[in-house]
Amino acid sequence: MALISKEEQLEQEKPEQNEEQETQKGEWYVVHTYSGYENKIKVDLKKRVESMNMQDKIYQIIVPEEQEIEYKGGKKKITNKRVFPGYVLVNMHMDEDSWYVVRHTPGVTGFVGSGSKPIPLQPAEIEKILARMGLVDKRPKFIDMEIGQNVRVKTGPFANFEGVVRELLPDRGKIRVNISMFGRETPVELDYEQVDKI
Repeated sequence: MALISKEEQLEQEKPEQNEEQETQKGEWYVVHTYSGYENKIKVDLKKRVESMNMQDKIYQIIVPEEQEIEYKGGKKKITNKRVFPGYVLVNMHMDEDSWYVVRHTPGVTGFVGSGSKPIPLQPAEIEKILARMGLVDKRPKFIDMEIGQNVRVKTGPFANFEGVVRELLPDRGKIRVNISMFGRETPVELDYEQVDKI
């Protein structure tokens, strides 16, 4: 029996772990559902995956939502808003069995794709959706602004308003700006890309 060092043993184990992680990942598919029933379908599909022992083929089920921040009466209110009403995202390994489990879940009307063949999302598409939902960490951005700097909002509900930068949040790619509305300073959180320096 040949003796091998600990480093060689670790090197031999690494490819198997990487292959396991890649096969665990699967591809993301868009499932069309009855609008307003997305969360119920997510729960039902999870139950079906467990009862039919499909955990090795269907990995994750997501209802695409993002948080929306509203200010009413001076109070901050956070609500979840569906990004794509009537759709659920499923990370799965596609074969006849996994297709059957998803397709025959009550409330599911079909997969998005051409004809009868489901088409997976491209990696860039799913990454954009997950980032929008806050499920993928965005890389820290360098924000070329300073606290106290005057800015003009380019897009969104505050477009064309001017304000003063109060806080930089580079880890989230956002800034906090005090905007003057109706004679009052209103604090808003904006994406860095939404503003221009004045």
